[in-house]
Amino acid sequence: MAGFREYKIGSRIFAVALGGSMCITLLLPSINIAAVSSTEVALTKQLSVGHETGFNLDDPFLQGKNKPLVVALKTDPKSNNPLGEAVSVYVYQSGTSFPAGVLHPRILGEGIQQLSVEQGHITDAQKATGAVFAVSKGSYQGKQYNYIENLTATKGWTPADVMRVAKDEDVSHAGAGKTMFVREGCWWCHTLLPEQTQDWQVFGAPPMLGDFNGESPTAFGSDRKAPDLMHVGSRNSSKEWMMMHFFNPRLVQPHSIMPRFDYLWGEKDASGQKIDYDKWRAEYNDYREGKRVTPPEVPSYASDSEIRSLIDFMLSLK
Repeated sequence: MAGFREYKIGSRIFAVALGGSMCITLLLPSINIAAVSSTEVALTKQLSVGHETGFNLDDPFLQGKNKPLVVALKTDPKSNNPLGEAVSVYVYQSGTSFPAGVLHPRILGEGIQQLSVEQGHITDAQKATGAVFAVSKGSYQGKQYNYIENLTATKGWTPADVMRVAKDEDVSHAGAGKTMFVREGCWWCHTLLPEQTQDWQVFGAPPMLGDFNGESPTAFGSDRKAPDLMHVGSRNSSKEWMMMHFFNPRLVQPHSIMPRFDYLWGEKDASGQKIDYDKWRAEYNDYREGKRVTPPEVPSYASDSEIRSLIDFMLSLK
């Protein structure tokens, strides 16, 4: 009798588990994900990364082309007067594809869609001429929302105007950097998704529903062999540390298994001098074997190098 009673209990537990599984299978597809409102994080990611990152016909060889620029704008590009504080704007130069939220405003969610279209004039943006966007705040039916504003339509700020007054150190190539992140396979070892576990204490808060509206690919990662990188820009904002880490990870972490990415520097450094990789590695080997006291210096990267884009993307993950 005891065996029969255990069989009944096991059968009921199995029935409950099967019923729960069937409910999830049947009910989840009925949830309208498109109705989920975009968070400020989602709007910022869309505008900084652009249309999509990964293989597409606009950039078939994943070289980071057709991507927007993020500019910390300190001067009004029309009046040339200094702004009270730097404003983050997203510059889409002529021919740059717009992100999903601009092309399909309904995915932004109720309130954000209406504000972005009616006050932000995002549907007036033209790919052929380019546009300058920003994340603004507004009110819809008594509630406050962040929304996308097309500054080219509302203020007359053109991409050429913004780039004329912007200094190179205030420009981020984070959009192209995400292409580098995908192309180089960083997501094989690093995730962009802290979990609801002790990750809170180490890698920062997990994302929220609505943080991914319009993002493709999310690059969550499939296996974590290395630290999660979602908030890495908040944990470590040192550009110099990033340079050493990418040029040769063993410079900062002696037992790191991460490969070198020194080839992303290209052929020349920031001063236009040819980078002698063989000489650098020979000097590094001398340092590792104790034949010299200090490691060789990492060359400063050129402003148009791929490593600049990748580091800009890392620093944007906050």
